[in-house]
Amino acid sequence: MSRKKQHRFEHNIVADNVIERGKELYTSIKGKWNEVFFKNSNPITVELACGKGEYTVGLSKQFPNVNFIGVDIKGDRIARGSKKAMDLNLSNVAFLRTGIQYLDEFFEPEEIGEIWLVHPDPQPRDKEEKRRLTNQKFLDIYKIYLKNEGIFHLKTDSEFLFDYSLEVIKSDPDFELLDYTDDLYNSDLKEGHFDIVTHYEKLFNEKGATIHYLKAKLIKKAS
Repeated sequence: MSRKKQHRFEHNIVADNVIERGKELYTSIKGKWNEVFFKNSNPITVELACGKGEYTVGLSKQFPNVNFIGVDIKGDRIARGSKKAMDLNLSNVAFLRTGIQYLDEFFEPEEIGEIWLVHPDPQPRDKEEKRRLTNQKFLDIYKIYLKNEGIFHLKTDSEFLFDYSLEVIKSDPDFELLDYTDDLYNSDLKEGHFDIVTHYEKLFNEKGATIHYLKAKLIKKAS
């Protein structure tokens, strides 16, 4: 392990805005994010597979009356977002180190107002479909924790994942597709992204990649 990575893990241990295994809140935060962590009643937005937390931090600056939680399994990644949030004195940001499949251990049903997926791994091979974060299995999980009329966002450079996700959402009667575009930065929808660009998106842009985006609303809770 590199010295920089070790320092990031050490940061997570002491950072108040990071919740990970070994910390008290890791086993007691479920359903109590606003009461115990944020100490307010503001709506909650979650960025899944948040990486370095560029969207979590960027959106939290734009919406101080919304609580943001970045979720990722990689501790060295979320440490960067945590440090950035601390440097900016953002009190409406938290980072949770866990896998998406364990959301049930940290959130109560209908605790989340919005979910963001920003440049997730497209998992393009057929045998990888079960790992795509927009497959029906994962959408059904998101339905549990999203409030009624909660919002789901997907931003991706992968045309394959975008087309796949569009079809899955269009075929799901519990979601209403609100907006989508094949070219985010040449559409009016770009204004809702506040020029937030992730590390990987910078690399995609350098290669001339087109960025795709969709927004859907949960209109009926899964039975």
